[in-house]
Amino acid sequence: MKIALQKKGRLHEESINLLKACGINFPLDLSKDKLKISTYNLDIFFLRDDDIPSYIQEGVADIGIVGKNVVFEQEKSFLIKKHLGFGYCRLSFAVPKESLYKSSKDFSGKCIATSYPNILFKFLKEQNICSYIHKISGSVEIAPNIGVADAICDLVSSGSTLDSNDLKEIETIFSSEAVLICHPKSSRLAKKLIFRLQAFKRARDNKYLLLLFNAPNKKLEKIISFLHKSCKRLHRIPKAALWTYIQVIVPAFIIWNILDELKRNSVKDLVVLEKMRVF
Repeated sequence: MKIALQKKGRLHEESINLLKACGINFPLDLSKDKLKISTYNLDIFFLRDDDIPSYIQEGVADIGIVGKNVVFEQEKSFLIKKHLGFGYCRLSFAVPKESLYKSSKDFSGKCIATSYPNILFKFLKEQNICSYIHKISGSVEIAPNIGVADAICDLVSSGSTLDSNDLKEIETIFSSEAVLICHPKSSRLAKKLIFRLQAFKRARDNKYLLLLFNAPNKKLEKIISFLHKSCKRLHRIPKAALWTYIQVIVPAFIIWNILDELKRNSVKDLVVLEKMRVF
């Protein structure tokens, strides 16, 4: 069996941890692009994330772990077998902080820099927006500041890269996470590993955490609306004129996505407590 993983990047470490959680342990040597693990009759390829879908489609590897954004940009969504619940990020429009752009509707006739021209083109076409797409392979966030583009459409996780380049996020067009992709004629061993990954994900998805925090009243309704989409048993207690105390139970596998959103909405005194089961 052959598995393709990111050689480096945001999914690398969690992909390896996922394999270990499924009982596949191996010494890591990143000086090599291929590891042969005789114990499991397994080869692991460490590749650029953009190369992983092609390796799977061509049958060079049986299964791979890569970002959903990469698969959709290459128009190979048919390879996706399972969403894995980590590596959350989003493809968003961002503009200079001092600009007056508020949404994609303001981009008619404007130039947008991106590393994801296919996803962006599809979005603009669906929204009937006529913009110029400038494809950039790396360092997209610098484009508005050097006059190359009016806006960018790039991956956002914490938002710190945008902030350091004096950009602000104004609209999300695509949500991404790590996905398991599989060759249609994968081997029996590959199907066995897929079964283990699915079982592990189900077990992980049944774990919950308790969040406690103070939310600013001016952003309270936005926070409540976001939490109601994926959380259980939300309880709020008005604390003062400016703040409301919130208790909410959230699925552990989306905790980082939720924490990022809460951070953007200026919550404070945040505490995360483990809660194994919900009755």
